Amino acid sequence: MFSMTQLVRRAAQTNGKVVATIDGERSQTWSEFAHKIACFANGLQQLGIGSDGCVAMLALNSDRYFEFMFATPWAGGVFQPVNTRLAGPEVVYWLNDSEASVLIVDRNFVPMVAEIREQLQHVKHFIFVDDGDVPEGYIAYADVVDNEPVEDANRQGDDVAGLFYTGGTTGRSKGVMLSHTNLVVNAMQAIPMLGAQVADRMLHVAPMFHIADAFVCIISTSLCGSNYFQPAFDPVSTLQGIQDYKIQRMLLVPTMVNMMVNHPAIGEYSLESLQGIWYGASPMPEPVIRKAMEVLPAVDFRQAYGQTEAAPAITVLSPERHTFEGPMAGKMKSAGQALPGIDLCIMDENDQKVANDVIGEICMRGPNIMLGYRNMAEQTSKAIVDGWLHTGDGGYLDDEGFLFIVDRVKDMIISGGENVYSAEVENALYQHESVDQCAVIGIPHEKWGEQVHAVVVLKDGAEVDEDTLIIHCKTLIAGFKCPRSVTFQVEPLPLSGAGKILKTELRKPFWPEGERNVN
Repeated sequence: MFSMTQLVRRAAQTNGKVVATIDGERSQTWSEFAHKIACFANGLQQLGIGSDGCVAMLALNSDRYFEFMFATPWAGGVFQPVNTRLAGPEVVYWLNDSEASVLIVDRNFVPMVAEIREQLQHVKHFIFVDDGDVPEGYIAYADVVDNEPVEDANRQGDDVAGLFYTGGTTGRSKGVMLSHTNLVVNAMQAIPMLGAQVADRMLHVAPMFHIADAFVCIISTSLCGSNYFQPAFDPVSTLQGIQDYKIQRMLLVPTMVNMMVNHPAIGEYSLESLQGIWYGASPMPEPVIRKAMEVLPAVDFRQAYGQTEAAPAITVLSPERHTFEGPMAGKMKSAGQALPGIDLCIMDENDQKVANDVIGEICMRGPNIMLGYRNMAEQTSKAIVDGWLHTGDGGYLDDEGFLFIVDRVKDMIISGGENVYSAEVENALYQHESVDQCAVIGIPHEKWGEQVHAVVVLKDGAEVDEDTLIIHCKTLIAGFKCPRSVTFQVEPLPLSGAGKILKTELRKPFWPEGERNVN
């Protein structure tokens, strides 16, 4: 049976002297890590965590976040990462819905917790995970881990391991229940296609509350890798970290790749150790990946596509397909091919499979599909039909099994009876030299039902008007797909904690409150 904690036991047994984590001045081997989480688990059990008890964490990246992910199931519980970009009421909803009884907090979020503490219906214990003075009403992390080690509770198989809430960018957040089998098997499925190697040095700068970095944590534990942590992404500190720790692999979202490879100081750092960058979570603009491949020619770039409900990886685009010339070219706009053990197909609105090159909803089945949404049986039954996970993404497969994603189905714009997929329009906009960020949304139109509208942030010093951008798009895509209007803004586009543009926020000024965003 598959188990997250078994991975730790094996790492301690086979590579016990290898460095497991480094965070600033703190460092521990895999043997020390296994001992630490067994002691941590004892402390959690003393706080009432047993079978299926939920422990939540609201904090920035750290080695202790890594410990939380494995100590909680060692104690018999379920770990729940909390998005650090949520507002107080959203945190309240997540914690009340999960019925978490223990909340681990770092100094950055103590003020927020103070404001919402009385609204938390189930949290009985608050652990302060930082060093230094412990706020009133908190238990020191050092006291929780200052215990004798306990035996692994041996959670495995279909036992729930992690509870990951969806971002809520398209409605009420849903708690995705992922089992030990879901998480461990998906890591095993992905390791060969991601090119991960035993004892890889990995840098964690993507948010650890997100399923993507949890996925990397499990891969690294499977391979007894060494993990280095930074509180959050910053292009300069990331470049410094790669140089100082001789990082070999890392996960970034496209916005991070863009910021790093376009930073004027990138040439000042020694990056020879870096072998691979995994990216995903949102579309990668072609100009950005071209720049990344130019600046880092020795790095293997691999795109991963997936979603939380799939634990999370579904497809990977290999480095040899990251090319624009030669016999392997032509797949750069795809999300790659299915991982081993995953059946991938495209279905129409009647749940019938469609032919290659026909756009429909991306569906998959395999051992990595979630157990379901917590307390949402109806939504679960709509997401998983006859064993097939309906992703809510629109796309098509070519005759070699490469998946091309056109957009979220819910983000599709219907204008004058024509379907417009915003990702295609955004890719055209990104090819204009003045565009730094963009998002395409549907806004109400009296005649056409919906109008294609672009929200654009220009590069520093750039000047371009609405008509110029529209004409530019018409040179790349069909006229009916092009924006009919453009809004320019100075501030960056709003992003979720996972680096995705929050289109719901961009739509709000155009749609009457309380009405559906379809016309």
